Amino acid sequence: MNRMAMKSCAVILAGLCATGAHAQESHADLAKQLSNPVSSLISVPFQFNVDRDIGPEDDGDRLLLNIQPVIPISISDDMNLISRTILPVIAQDDVFPGVGDQTGTGDTVQSLFFSPKAPTESGWIWGAGPVIVIPTGTDDLLGSDKWSIGPTAVALRQQGPWTYGALANQVWSIAGNEDRSDVNAMFLQPFVTYTTPTAWTFGGNLEATFDWENNQETVPLNLFVNKVTRFGNQLVQVGGGLRYYLDSPDSGPEGLGFRINFVLLFPR
Repeated sequence: MNRMAMKSCAVILAGLCATGAHAQESHADLAKQLSNPVSSLISVPFQFNVDRDIGPEDDGDRLLLNIQPVIPISISDDMNLISRTILPVIAQDDVFPGVGDQTGTGDTVQSLFFSPKAPTESGWIWGAGPVIVIPTGTDDLLGSDKWSIGPTAVALRQQGPWTYGALANQVWSIAGNEDRSDVNAMFLQPFVTYTTPTAWTFGGNLEATFDWENNQETVPLNLFVNKVTRFGNQLVQVGGGLRYYLDSPDSGPEGLGFRINFVLLFPR
């Protein structure tokens, strides 16, 4: 009886270990999918950013929460349509002289990527499509008050634990308040990440914005650490990091800022 009990315990422990290893492997796979902007994974990221030293007197602060649902839609046997939305919620103070603080939403950026379900023969993953900027700003100082449109594209490779690539878009204003400045802007985001077998992701990116209309550029460098885990029955990714502004306009943010990342995951 003792031998049978010991064998039974050994079988149960082996099963538990195998289950734990499989769960950890699944978490690592999800972490790698999150490094791919056009993966077939439904997710809802909440990205909280803090920037300081803004405005002509360098005494302004901005808190920015980006709500960024990502929804992949299968449109054929070999093609997905990836919807990526960014809705910014902003609270800022002393960014513009003499007008105090502003709180509300900024302009919504809606991107649609047509992306093959399988990588190319050389291992590249890509997606391309339109991007639309919708004037959802609740204050003149939080949005452009312009409808803008243009192309967007992403290309990346995933080799072992590494993911590297770049995402870009270019938008031009096509309608809106004629008293506001036209929009002619490019966004460029080269990125690299390293994902461990235990679902930790270490990475960095640039989020460069080029305002061709006003000949200005804003280039923050972001370094971050994220971890896929489970809160009860909900799979999530949590993490954060630092950002440093390599370049910005005279009244733009300077120095160090930080970011907190929280993502709800809904694997199929």
